[in-house]
Amino acid sequence: MSSETLLYIILAGIVALLLAIFQYFTKKKSVSKLNMLFSFLRFITVFAVLLLLINPSFEQVRLSVEKPNLVIAIDNSSSIKHLNLDKQANSFIQKLSNNQVLKYKFNLEYYTFGASIKASDSVTFTEKQTNIYNAFSQLTQIYKQTTAPTLLITDGNQTFGNDYQFISNSYNQPIYPIILGDTITYTDLKIQQFNINKYAYLKNKFPVEAILVYNGNENINSRFIVTKGNTTVYSKIINFSKSNNSKVINFTLPANSVGVSNYRATLIPLESEKNKINNSKLFAVEVINQKTKIAIISDFPHPDLGALKKSIESNEQRSVSFLDSKEIVSQINDFQLIVLYQPNNKFNEIFSLLELQNKNRFVVVGTKTDLNFLNRVTKSYSQEITNQTETYQAELNSNYAPFIIDDLNFESFPPLHSNFGSTSFSIPFESILNKTINGVSTQAPLLATFETNGRREAVLFGENIWQWRAQSYLNTKSFNAFDDFTGKLIQYLASNKQKSRLNIDYESFYSGSSNIIIKAEFFDKNYVFDTRETLDITVVDNISEEQKIFPLILKVNNYQVDLSSLPPSEYSFTIKTSNENLSKSGSFQILEYHVEQQFLNANVTKLQQLATNSSGTSYFINNTEGLISDLLNDNRYVPIQKNSKNTIPLIDWKYLLAIIALSLGIEWFLRKYNGLI
Repeated sequence: MSSETLLYIILAGIVALLLAIFQYFTKKKSVSKLNMLFSFLRFITVFAVLLLLINPSFEQVRLSVEKPNLVIAIDNSSSIKHLNLDKQANSFIQKLSNNQVLKYKFNLEYYTFGASIKASDSVTFTEKQTNIYNAFSQLTQIYKQTTAPTLLITDGNQTFGNDYQFISNSYNQPIYPIILGDTITYTDLKIQQFNINKYAYLKNKFPVEAILVYNGNENINSRFIVTKGNTTVYSKIINFSKSNNSKVINFTLPANSVGVSNYRATLIPLESEKNKINNSKLFAVEVINQKTKIAIISDFPHPDLGALKKSIESNEQRSVSFLDSKEIVSQINDFQLIVLYQPNNKFNEIFSLLELQNKNRFVVVGTKTDLNFLNRVTKSYSQEITNQTETYQAELNSNYAPFIIDDLNFESFPPLHSNFGSTSFSIPFESILNKTINGVSTQAPLLATFETNGRREAVLFGENIWQWRAQSYLNTKSFNAFDDFTGKLIQYLASNKQKSRLNIDYESFYSGSSNIIIKAEFFDKNYVFDTRETLDITVVDNISEEQKIFPLILKVNNYQVDLSSLPPSEYSFTIKTSNENLSKSGSFQILEYHVEQQFLNANVTKLQQLATNSSGTSYFINNTEGLISDLLNDNRYVPIQKNSKNTIPLIDWKYLLAIIALSLGIEWFLRKYNGLI
């Protein structure tokens, strides 16, 4: 409390005392015990009021000691168990947990990671994938402002994600890799990678590229064999040496039957090989009977055209051709879908042909679109003409019914350039995306679809969709999400199937190392997404005939089920609704592939470099005696004493108000009792 405040309190006491004496000890009033009591009560009242105005306070200083954190990140992937190092890892973790001196100096924080990271000290070594870079990216956000040396207990073998070797550029903490594994070099043959298209076409041959790797010092011979069932479809003798230790094999295979074709590639192992799992790998291709041909019609160049072509052709089942408004007239029967990019009066003949043939179409309306012409040739909708432009961002309509749409975080996409004005539809339509301006929804369609007379049509009211594809890549480091969105729209427009109340989304086959997610949408009779329904999936293993039932979980705008726990096999499934008699069936295959079992050694070089870059030290799991001592004696990890100052009122205002009310009440009661009022 300052001396100035203390002076104010003394003056307040003097003023309150003088005022009380003045009121009760004048010449007309006697100095009686009753007046003295009244004077005391009045003094208390006035003094409390003045204290309330002065509000005296003092600073309270609290000292606290903040210990540094010791982050223990444990690789929970199955490669640890495959290398027979799970017991050593558990023993080391237990040793850290039981060390009282270490716990006295540090706050021990445990995390396990595989494909993702979570706070836990329970390890099972069953994760199918490893992403060390993602683990550090998450820890960066948690320990950005604190001292947190990190023990990384891992073999250093990452199966996907960015290179973690230089993560110290963003993760500003010393890293101590505890290396699970050794540096012994084993003789090993393995199939490193397959490059193959997902789809092939009936009666064609599809290319396959295989990358084979040899790790050893001697000259050896092996045979590379590809089989389909019990039939060998390709075979070749492969020679390796210490200097010539990798081969790229290119060959073609015939696509003779429609459906999913499974193949097994085998590089005949050596007798001395320790790991023979990586000598064999399954791959599959889906053979289709027809390729969907799509024409994009435009009379001027625009970046959107290239983005649409790239996005549509990311699916090998589709091919895109660029034509102008005159060329398409003679070739219109060659295409299953026509994309009309910013039509003008030169498109008059093509619109007439499309109406005559009742053909599906996708219209993109932009700032160069002739709206007078478009309003004249289209009967389903019209665009208000204001001769002004506007930029609109997108908002996903979660109740869109015709097919399943994933949210690509459309709100983060750049705005599309469009014509200002309202759009009116003369027929029922479904809006996939709505327009927003500065985050405010207009409920006007930005991307809409509709069906009329057995024909399907989509309209996009904006240009510069190429920026969406670029932003999607920035968000996810891949074009796949945006290309899948475009692919679903194209698939819907290129088909004439009737609208269904139950839609399912799945792949024909999955790699054994990937997540197996099946999605479904259920709509009521008005085709509004229904969140009240309960959906179950019955999965049958076609080989063992084992049957399992799983519930589908509601996820915002669809139902999902994760079947990643299923072993590799061939499956058929049926999704049923509980309250209504609706069901959809399908089939898929899970290919056997254990990416975590492809490793023989720890990635020692990369882990040691990580330690050096982060000012840490690396240790092998069987040589960690000095680790705890190094951590305890490192001067960088000392407790930090912090003081916090809090300004606290000398007397709480609530108590002062209570004192004022009590003293005034007692004074009034006594005066009333003694007939002085």
